[in-house]
Amino acid sequence: MGGERGDGTDAEHAEEITSLQGIPALSLDAISSVAYGPEAMLVVLASAGSGALAKIEPITVAIVALLVILVFSYRQVIRAYPDGGGCYAVSKANLGRRASLLAGAALIVDYVLTVAVSIAAGVAALVSAFPSLTPDSLPIALGVLGVLTALNLRGLATSARALLLPTAVFVAGIYVVIVAGLLRSRPVPAAGIHVAVPTAAAAVGVLLILKAFAAGCSALTGVEAIANDVPIFRAPKVRRAMRTELLLGGILGTMLLGLSVLTVRFHIAPEASQTVLSQITGASVGRGAMYYVVDLSTTAILAIAANTSFGGLPVLASLLARDNLLPHVFGLRGDRPVYRYGVVALAVLAGVLLVAVDANTNALIPLFAIGVFTGFTLSQTGLVRHWHHDRPRHWWARAGLNGVGAAMTAVATIIFVVTKFAAGAWVVVIAIPALMLLFSRIDAYYRDVAAEIGLGTLPPAPAGERSLVVVAVTAVSRMTAAALTTALSLGDEVVAVSVQFDDERAASLRAGWDRWDNGIPLTVLRTSSRSVTKPMVAYLDDLDRLRHTQLLVLIPEVEPKKWRHQLLQNQRGIILANALRRHSDVNILRMAFRLSDA
Repeated sequence: MGGERGDGTDAEHAEEITSLQGIPALSLDAISSVAYGPEAMLVVLASAGSGALAKIEPITVAIVALLVILVFSYRQVIRAYPDGGGCYAVSKANLGRRASLLAGAALIVDYVLTVAVSIAAGVAALVSAFPSLTPDSLPIALGVLGVLTALNLRGLATSARALLLPTAVFVAGIYVVIVAGLLRSRPVPAAGIHVAVPTAAAAVGVLLILKAFAAGCSALTGVEAIANDVPIFRAPKVRRAMRTELLLGGILGTMLLGLSVLTVRFHIAPEASQTVLSQITGASVGRGAMYYVVDLSTTAILAIAANTSFGGLPVLASLLARDNLLPHVFGLRGDRPVYRYGVVALAVLAGVLLVAVDANTNALIPLFAIGVFTGFTLSQTGLVRHWHHDRPRHWWARAGLNGVGAAMTAVATIIFVVTKFAAGAWVVVIAIPALMLLFSRIDAYYRDVAAEIGLGTLPPAPAGERSLVVVAVTAVSRMTAAALTTALSLGDEVVAVSVQFDDERAASLRAGWDRWDNGIPLTVLRTSSRSVTKPMVAYLDDLDRLRHTQLLVLIPEVEPKKWRHQLLQNQRGIILANALRRHSDVNILRMAFRLSDA
């Protein structure tokens, strides 16, 4: 495609990001999860009574411990696989083809769901503050999706710079809430929160704890995105990416721990009319200006957390295309070094999903996190094999760390699937194998094409053959003259063929051709069916049987200067070319006759 290129340029360097820009560009999914991760845990624990809500603290400690493992593991992934790809690259190198297909499919599902969930959650937060906007939830969600798509089509650095300020406001606001809350022994009076009076809890079984742990692990989605996109960082790429991963882990871990402590201190319980984060904010800083800063920045961050996927999926798609698992078009970049086909595909898939569920967050949540935790498990398992094979110094300690991480994420994945299957997780369970099958079919197609055209083999030396060029004409014109001139430069012999529907036009064409006297024979094919393709295919079949020459059909077409005028053309050339490809073995050349002022 015109304008596509992939080599290093100044524009490409300008679109690379710094460590700090990596937070808004690739980490918003993880950071914004503090708005719903703790609440997901409380909803599960509340089923055992308000007394069980205090279990959120040890569960959060376990989740943060898993976060530490994941952060250090993905720093290892960044160092070992600097070309990006994250768990796909790890699985491909260490776990075999099937595992790599699973990793790629799981990541794609996660990226699409991240966009849909993030935007739907942000819009839900907005309409809860402004209920009059409720009927417009879907148009607003699609509008946000359109803005993010446009920003990312201009380049990831552009979107990172645009999102840096709201990200900084949100992070600073959450830290203000945590510090203010820790300095208080009780909630701000008249904060408008529901204080849960601790009561005797029902028996809190292991299964309930595990379900709460799995639900809270939704706060870890997005931790892998930086390792997937190492190539988009400025040099030194590996060092900057590792620094961003560590920064993300520090921000997310301290936020989760701080909010869990405040949840227990202020006896926060989940309620339908107000989010847990909103209650914590009100209890810590009251209902003044700071409350609204945090609330509105939360809405913005939830909506734009989809940017993580816009940074990750196009790079992943380019790697899959390079490995013949997706169409090669996903590996192309334009004048701006953006994998625009991946950006557009992600936007379309997320848009379809938003329309299908009417931008309803509750319909999307059961599908969320299964894909990413499948990736976590594959990545950790692959690293265990990586260390066992390479055996660097203290490899056993690294392998042990990754082994613990693999076990914990595998447990979370199984719990997600089992507990959320009937609520919608079955869609993901079907979608991931379907994508794996699609990858296999695409790969098989490219293998067949490679075998057919002889890639990797030395073909026989080329030998010239006599050729006959058949020019499809409709009238005596400058375009016909240009087509015949081109044909004379291509072949040893040239003939003109025209399909005519009535005697008057056929006679007029023949008379005009004779007056022109260009030395090229004209064959007029008569038909009463008004089909151009059938008589042309029959004529070429006869030529192919009678003459042992190379046949080339040249089809001249008008190419307007303005694209909208293309709709005014009869498209006969396209129809004829497609029919000849289906029903004959001739070589086809479509020649554009460009108009200068139309």
